[in-house]
Amino acid sequence: MNLLNLLDKMCPETSSPEEKDMFFSRREAFRQFGDMGKKVAMAAVPLGLLSALPKVAKADTASLIGVLNFALTLEHLEYRYYQMGIESGVIAGADAAIFNKIRDHELAHVNFLSEVISSVLKGTPVSEPAFDFTAGGNFSPFTDYPTFLALSQAFEDTGVRAYKGQAGNVMENDVVLTAALSIHSVEARHASMVRRLRTKKGQDTVKGWITNGSIGTLPAATQAIYTGEENVTHGGVNVVNLTGIDAGAVSEGWDEPLNKDQVLGIASLFLA
Repeated sequence: MNLLNLLDKMCPETSSPEEKDMFFSRREAFRQFGDMGKKVAMAAVPLGLLSALPKVAKADTASLIGVLNFALTLEHLEYRYYQMGIESGVIAGADAAIFNKIRDHELAHVNFLSEVISSVLKGTPVSEPAFDFTAGGNFSPFTDYPTFLALSQAFEDTGVRAYKGQAGNVMENDVVLTAALSIHSVEARHASMVRRLRTKKGQDTVKGWITNGSIGTLPAATQAIYTGEENVTHGGVNVVNLTGIDAGAVSEGWDEPLNKDQVLGIASLFLA
């Protein structure tokens, strides 16, 4: 089953052309360069990976388990957040179908990572932690819909950068790397959709992708999620100087990685 195809089919009976466009990630900004960009953006997690993993595994198993359990913790957080949001009734109208589908994706990620860890790598998947999505009473995501959307954006943007940050730690295992970056692509589409949804509802003016290190109208406490996104140097080359394109536009072209400590520092705000 192609996870991205599922995402593209969110609410087909209610989505207008404008609403459907909300599901495109930043990769779709490059459609002008031809169809290849879209084909790359449509890469998805092949479920046949499970049978192929033992044949290509090169990286240290304990290290792989650690990285995948780190990713699994984030997926537990996202799944539980959306599940609680759906159960709370805070999501109104047609948006409920959107978040039901995102919730389903996060559950699929939880199950997929758990299966790889236990059945393929013979490790123990990390248990779901207890979460406090109010962050000690500072937020009310399950009674205030704008707050729910704001934290959704924060979690999805964190997830995108977190997966990017772990790519180097699994690069010796081609199949695990493919799986991780495919999940990263799904998370990027979630992030794009939520960001555009908040803008459509007048809660922000953000694009579907991050510009510089801007937090938009999110609380100042979310700055750690976006710091570093203003980077314009890649492969040792300043892309602004090379192309003459302005820094904001260049920053939109790449997701900057977050390391494990940075991500855990962000996530710790929501651990009970």
